[in-house]
Amino acid sequence: MKLKKKIPLIDQHNKSGFWGGKFGGSYIPETLKKPVEDLTNLFEKLRNDKKFLKERDYYFKNYIGSPTSFIKLQNLTNHLKGAQIWAKMVSEANGGAHKIYGATVHCLLAKRAGKKYIVGDTGAGYAGKMLSMAAKKFGLKCKIFMGAKDIKRQRPNVIAMKKNGAEIVPVYSGSQTLVDAVSECMRYWVSNCDTTHMCVGSTVGPNIFVKICGWSTAQISKELKLQVKSEFKKIPKKIKLINCVGGGSSAYGFWSEFIDYNKKQVELIGVEAGGPEGSKLHAAPLSRGAKIGILHGAASYVCQSSEGQINETESISAGLDYPGVSPMHCFLKDTKRAKYVSATDEEALKAYVLIKKFEKINPSLEPSHAFSEAIKIAPKLSKDTIIIVNSCGDAKKDKDILKAKLGK
Repeated sequence: MKLKKKIPLIDQHNKSGFWGGKFGGSYIPETLKKPVEDLTNLFEKLRNDKKFLKERDYYFKNYIGSPTSFIKLQNLTNHLKGAQIWAKMVSEANGGAHKIYGATVHCLLAKRAGKKYIVGDTGAGYAGKMLSMAAKKFGLKCKIFMGAKDIKRQRPNVIAMKKNGAEIVPVYSGSQTLVDAVSECMRYWVSNCDTTHMCVGSTVGPNIFVKICGWSTAQISKELKLQVKSEFKKIPKKIKLINCVGGGSSAYGFWSEFIDYNKKQVELIGVEAGGPEGSKLHAAPLSRGAKIGILHGAASYVCQSSEGQINETESISAGLDYPGVSPMHCFLKDTKRAKYVSATDEEALKAYVLIKKFEKINPSLEPSHAFSEAIKIAPKLSKDTIIIVNSCGDAKKDKDILKAKLGK
């Protein structure tokens, strides 16, 4: 099992849709085989269509606001007295997070497919918010499935979705979080695929949805590579790209253009949700030794019991609170191209407080997990080491949680 040079990771799967021969695939009911095949053919055609690419790039620039900025966190760097800490401010994108890239591409695909309805799932509310925004922009009717627990803890994004005209379907089954929302969304699409396009909010699910999402968020690393070369005149000799990992969409997008580099030069570090200190519950299948399981149409490392039942997860971050992960990240782990660790709820909160103290940025609880790892390792590294964190979402959606936890 080896990574191939000069071939995007989204395309390094076999004919059956598996990365490394065992991660991914398309475990779908017979009724979805034709819709998935049609979507696959449409995407493979359009991703090489100059007119479609021009249209995508137009909306990325004029609607999403690409490129987002690349900044040095000088005050934090001075405080930690070690490696230089930089941030790719993807939270500047229209709507406040990276999810807008995939939502925009899915709406463009839905229009090309002649669909009038689009449906999606959401945990932190960002995928739902962005999909509702893009659906409104492109004249599509939108339905969002969201766990009842997440509806309560991510109220600002719920309000935004409703303002954009989306119908929000509360999911009361299971843990009432992202995993259950994805399940209900897929069940709905099975019955309505003739008229409805489905947007999967992360690099999870059947093979084609992993590819579409990864292809969309790869815009982040395309921008970053140019920005790094502009700032340093070349790719530095020691660079660490740190990203939070739930489903894995922002991390793949952040790393995509750098996967070909030697890991001694460009290290990829993914930070999963370790959950509350002292709790056995977490959302860290890659860093906590989870076994391979089937979840939402694909094989990946999944938090599960000894009997193979999906475990409940727990995290202060709704966007990372998911028992599975992208098959591409499983492949990156097994090939040892990327390193995966976890941060607890408490560590993420401490990182958020420190960032707010020293810098004028407001990262959501998802990238706060990544900042936690950067803060942990920076003092141990030389000043010529460059750490870049993907600040992939803003904390507006987390204001109620932060107020409750921090008393502010």
